[in-house]
Amino acid sequence: MTSEIPIVLQTAYADLMDRTASAAFEDAFPDQGVFVSKAIRGRRYWYFQLPAESGRKQRYVGPETPELMERIAHHREARGDQNDRSTLVSTLVRSAYLPRPLPQIGDIVAALAKAGVFRLRGVLVGTVAYHTYPGMLGTRLPTASLQTGDVDIAQFAEVSIAVEDSTPVMLDVLKEVDPSFRPISSVVDDRRVIAYEAAGGIRVDFLTPNRGPENDAPEALPALGTDAQPLRFLDFLIRDPEPAVLLHGTGIYVLVPAPERYAVHKLIVARRRRVGNAKRDKDLQQAEALIDVLITKRPHELRAAWKEAYARGKTWRQLLGEALGLVSAEARDRILKAVDATRSIIPGLDLQFSAPPARYDFDRDVVTFYGESGDARVRCSISRAALDDHFGTDELDKEGRLAKFRENREAFENMLRIKYLTWPIEEPGAVLIKTNDVEKLLKSL
Repeated sequence: MTSEIPIVLQTAYADLMDRTASAAFEDAFPDQGVFVSKAIRGRRYWYFQLPAESGRKQRYVGPETPELMERIAHHREARGDQNDRSTLVSTLVRSAYLPRPLPQIGDIVAALAKAGVFRLRGVLVGTVAYHTYPGMLGTRLPTASLQTGDVDIAQFAEVSIAVEDSTPVMLDVLKEVDPSFRPISSVVDDRRVIAYEAAGGIRVDFLTPNRGPENDAPEALPALGTDAQPLRFLDFLIRDPEPAVLLHGTGIYVLVPAPERYAVHKLIVARRRRVGNAKRDKDLQQAEALIDVLITKRPHELRAAWKEAYARGKTWRQLLGEALGLVSAEARDRILKAVDATRSIIPGLDLQFSAPPARYDFDRDVVTFYGESGDARVRCSISRAALDDHFGTDELDKEGRLAKFRENREAFENMLRIKYLTWPIEEPGAVLIKTNDVEKLLKSL
């Protein structure tokens, strides 16, 4: 179950976020050096130029934004607040019940951050990224889908080339955390390293989008000093990532996918997994929990992410529709309502009737009965106004209206089926024919 985090603790998270961002910036750029900018393809990017005795080497800072310009303006001002940040992390874990990663996972992400992975626009993906969303969204998420023994880092290959900067050798970075880390080669080309594994089984995988024909050949990520496994659909996930804090130590400033992109991507990934794969259920749980929060917290962003994915082509549309067929009918309807989609996008979905008894509901002033859609019951209703205006029942009592319904039952069921499947969702798990619907629905029969 999800639950709102008290506003005072949401404020504490925002404070920690600002402090970790400042600390990461100060750690990345020492006192000796200057910030310089250059225009690349019509956009301005900033670099930190070290003194001449260092060979005038430049470190990548990032694309120009108001937030970055503010950090540059206040460079060197934020120092020595590790104790305060540690206290904030402890408070958020203890009082807000926000998740923290396993200690070794946290140490690994901290080492990657210190090496510059996130400064160089690497993106933390997977379940470790999911750990950051409760704090970001101000809402606790179910803990059953939070466990993981892997760290996944993604980056666009073209970005990795364009930043013109790099981390230390990745294996050396990881060995500082655990000397047992060893490289894992690609099964396609054993000369290329795409992952690293420690003796306890914890893995660090590097990923990059595959946007062309299906291709498992590794791609180089020069900024991160490693190769990466190309994955389909990953470009959607890591476009426009957002900063977040992983609650470990004094807090780790990271980049993660926008939560709405993460949720939509998880639906696609879940559908692509084999039936019986435990990760499939975990993907669906994460997607459903996040979407429930985003419906309230970020409805416009959720709708935009869905529409972008749905517009990407036939395969994307099919996977999204089939994925919604895997979640509960109630969750499916909530999602479809939130993204302005209809149930017709779900392959094979129908509304069936087996002559269930109808009754007159005086509280709602409707004739109501139940249909079946898959394993779910659907409450079907026809308003009194629809009966009176279009079927001449305005002078009839309850029994007369029920008799008129039975007389026209097949037409009503067909209209209900059309509205249930192809019209915008008004109420999850239900469909109601109103007087203004009748004329349009009759024309569709």
